[in-house]
Amino acid sequence: MVVEGLLYTKDHEWAKVEGDVVTMGITDYAQEQLGELVFVELPDVGKEIAARKEIAVVESSKAAGDVYSPVAGTVTEVNSELTTQPERINGDCYNGGWICKLKITDKKSLDNLMDAKKYQEYLDTL
Repeated sequence: MVVEGLLYTKDHEWAKVEGDVVTMGITDYAQEQLGELVFVELPDVGKEIAARKEIAVVESSKAAGDVYSPVAGTVTEVNSELTTQPERINGDCYNGGWICKLKITDKKSLDNLMDAKKYQEYLDTL
């Protein structure tokens, strides 16, 4: 499932842009590939991060995977419910399974993201 109105990375993160704040998580494709998630390592609030750098880790019974920041920014909020309920990502990756919010520090980093149509076309090549 690809949601219209979001932006996507080739590493299967999604980003919802609202002003200068981005809410992000992993895509439905990513959570399906990982399987049932059992652990999420969240970033620290206040952490500054460059675009495409590791921001979180997700682990399932099958594998662990790094999550990369879709934009350059500062972490302003994390979804702390994921520490006790990582499976929320499997159940609703685009809403209750969001990972963190970032205040964008470099809006040019948005230029490297795909819209829903381009992301779906990318998925069709995998």
